Order: sequence, then C-alpha cells, then structure tokens
Amino acid sequence: MRALWASFCKDLLLLWRDRAGLALLFVMPMALVLVVSLVQNNVLESTGQKAFKVLFVDQDRGEAGRQLRRRLEQNGGMVLVSSLGGRPLTAPEARELVAAGVFQFAILLPGGLESDLQQAVEKIGQQILAGAEAAPEAPAKVEVCFDPTVQGVFRTAVLASLRHALLGIETQRRGRELATAMAGQSGRAVNPFAGSPLLQVAESPAGQALLHPNAVQQNVPAWSLFGMFFIVVPLGGALLRERQQGTLQRLLCLPVSGWPLLSGKLLAYASICLVQFGLMLLVGRFFLPLLGTPVLQIGAHPGVVLLLSFVSALAATGYGLLVGVLARSYEQASMLGAISVVIAAAIGGVMVPVYVMPSGMQRLSQLSPLGWGLEGFLKLFVRGGDLASVWPQVAAMLAFFSVTLALSLLIFNGRHKKGG
Repeated sequence: MRALWASFCKDLLLLWRDRAGLALLFVMPMALVLVVSLVQNNVLESTGQKAFKVLFVDQDRGEAGRQLRRRLEQNGGMVLVSSLGGRPLTAPEARELVAAGVFQFAILLPGGLESDLQQAVEKIGQQILAGAEAAPEAPAKVEVCFDPTVQGVFRTAVLASLRHALLGIETQRRGRELATAMAGQSGRAVNPFAGSPLLQVAESPAGQALLHPNAVQQNVPAWSLFGMFFIVVPLGGALLRERQQGTLQRLLCLPVSGWPLLSGKLLAYASICLVQFGLMLLVGRFFLPLLGTPVLQIGAHPGVVLLLSFVSALAATGYGLLVGVLARSYEQASMLGAISVVIAAAIGGVMVPVYVMPSGMQRLSQLSPLGWGLEGFLKLFVRGGDLASVWPQVAAMLAFFSVTLALSLLIFNGRHKKGG
C-alpha cells in the first residue's frame, strides 16, 4: 500500500512540475468539445430547422416567379438571395458563385416563364371543354444549379421543396383557368389536372462537366489529410526523445547547424505522409468498391493531385516540427498535437461539410490547413478543377509550411544557444 501511495504521489508531482502539460489536459479537451458540439449542433439544425441560403434569379419577372418566391419563403427551408452588394444577380453570376462553392444552390427562372405557363394552361382548358384529351405540353423548365460537393440529402430536400412549390402554382393556375372557362356551363365532369406537368425542374451541376459526387470522393481525401496531419504525434515525440536522450546535443557538437538536422527529419516524415496518402487512394480505388462503394475518381489531372498531396505533406510535417520544438514533454506534444489536429479537422470540413456550419464557423474554417487541402482535392475530384483552380490552396499550404518551418528553426536554434 505504501508503494502504491508513493507511486501515486510521484506521478502527481511529475504532472504538477509540467504545468503547461497539465493545463493542456483540461483546456484542449474542452476546446475540442466546444468546437465539435457547435459543428454537430448546426448539422442537426440544417436537417430540420435551419434554412439554406439559395440564389434566386428571376429572368422573367412575372407573376409565376413572384408566386414561386413567396411559396419557397413560406416553406421556411430556404433564404432566397437575389442580389449581392446591392446589385441584382444575373444567371451567369449565380452559376459562377455556385461553381466556386460560395453558395450551394441557385434557382434560375427562364425568361418567358409566365407567358409559356399561361398559354399552356389556357390551351389545356380549351381542350378539356371541347371534350378532347389534353395533349402533352412542352413543360417550362426551372433550372436548379447545384454545387457538386453538396451531399445528396441536402440536394434532395431543396429539389423536393421546389417541386412542391411548382406543383402548387400549377394546380392553382389550372383550377382558376377551368373555373373561368366553365362560367355559365354545367353538367360536365372534367378533370382540370389532366395531362403532363406544365412546370418541371431541370437539375444541373455548376461549372464544368463533373463526376457524380459520392461519399468516397469526400471521405478519402478528407481522412487522408487527417491521417497525414496526425504525423505531428510521432514526429513531435521523436524530437523530444532525441532531446531528452541527448542525441541532439551530441549531433550539434559536430560542425552542423539545426537546418540539416530538421530538414532531414522533415523529408523523412513527409515521405511517410506521401506513402500514406497513396495507400489511401489505392484503398478508394480498389478496395472500397469490393465493399459496394463507388470507385474513387481523382479527376483528369493526376499530376496536380500529386502536387497538392506533396504540399499537404510538407504542411503536416512542418506543423509536426513546430509542435516538437515547442513541447517540453510527451504529454504536451501528444495533447497539443493530436487535439489541435482534431479541431482543425472539425472546422475544416473533414467531419462535417463546411456549408452546413454556422456562418461564424464557416469563416473560422478558412484558417484550417486541413480545410485548404480538402477544398483543393474536392475541386480536383468533384468540380473538374485544374492547377489554376487549386493554386490558392497550394499557395496557402506552402505559406503555412514556410511559416512553421521558419518558427521551428528559430525556436530550435534559440534553445540550442541557451543550452535548452
């Protein structure tokens, strides 16, 4: 019992001496719970209560467009946006915004919608009153432009709401036209809803000709990035072990600076990250289809995929070096490294799509390197992107790597000069 008590006191004393590590044991889990709770709470709202922002471009400006807007807003599932910066949106601008992922949906009403609908309704009313079967009319199509990264459940919800609103408008128009045409007539039973629908939804992806989005294309790059950034734990631990065992001090007695020591470690761990990413792509390409999932499609630019994976590996190992030189204990390295990566993954869209997060969390997601990488891979895998389209993400990753490497060298050399 005395040995047990002594061991207990010894461990408490060691923890108390590492006050920063002890604080991280409490602060970092709290931060993780806060972020994940915010993200997942909004996912629940988006499947029931929270309204989507949808671009709405009425090129007809007739009664049908006003009715459709009124019905969609009354349903409560959408917030319709028709102007930005005080200027009305055009159809090409709306498509471009959706293709860029700024908005997830755009509803585009063609010119002549009101007149086409009214003519079709009048023609059907005349045919019914004449005793003839209503001939099929070419429907007026309302275009829905969607971001291909949007998951199926959200796209289905928007389309269902739109079709319901269009059906209500058509039903009202048919009934009103028939009542007008039959004024003064009686004794005939007619069906005002005979014939095919007069208003239909035309669904199309924004941007180039794209692959059909699926869970594989979302999850393989997302969790590959998550795994790559988790290199921070072994990398940080390796640096600490070498420092505590005196290996680094002996190496620094040689005529070398900290630059080759850290660079060699960085390249070694970056190579591991690239192999890890390649294996994940192979799993998505060959193993997952055996389990019934779609085959992973990486787009038409495999060289750009390789470039983006390389800069992602550099960013991950750069962050690992920074954590390794900052931490003074294994507890600090493991807690700070692992939980910060989980938080960056949560706000970066790895666990839940960014577009269903609150607006504040969406702005915060722009600071996550995992979010940059995921956005780049989705552009290549789903949106049909090329080097020009993912260059902002490549540049952001390189900048992040440069900053973390520079800070690592600065701290490493400073501690060496002080003998720490």
